[in-house]
Amino acid sequence: MQVIKTEIPDLLIIEPKVFGDDRGWFVETYQDKRYDFIPNKFVQDNLSFSKQGTLRGLHIQKPYQGKLVQVIAGEIFDVAVDLRFESPTFGKWCGITLSSENKRQFWVPEGFAHGFFVLSETAIFAYKCTNYYSPKDEFTLLWDDPTVGIKWPICRGIPNGLVVPIGYPKLSEKDKHGLSLDDFVNKFK
Repeated sequence: MQVIKTEIPDLLIIEPKVFGDDRGWFVETYQDKRYDFIPNKFVQDNLSFSKQGTLRGLHIQKPYQGKLVQVIAGEIFDVAVDLRFESPTFGKWCGITLSSENKRQFWVPEGFAHGFFVLSETAIFAYKCTNYYSPKDEFTLLWDDPTVGIKWPICRGIPNGLVVPIGYPKLSEKDKHGLSLDDFVNKFK
């Protein structure tokens, strides 16, 4: 596998080795020895199904969760925002496209808010967590906070060059009312 560093330290893109032939393909999605750069062990696996235009996130909880994320079917734009107060990249974001085609994984360490936007008609998203989900300890960072400035791909190009709007993101009530980065700082620092 290939591990690719991003502009934010500790946030990594993983390209597993794919073995394929005319019958199909095989990929190893996790092996403890190869993923030794992940400091904590995984304690929970999750799977979600979402429709095109859905935006989930940006979620974070205390105690923090690290997440190893990937797409099983479809395509998403995946985003992590650094919320580690001591980090020189605090408040910065990184986004990558994950799909069943590219088979990439994204390692989102503890201390990052995480979310994704569904680009394909549907998507099945899988992720391993380093801490148990705790609804009472979870909160949402506002997906469109101008201070963070995430460039969500709300429109997609199609092969003939036209741009087709997917539309305003489909959000849960929780995600519509997230904290701004300033509110996060005031609440937790």
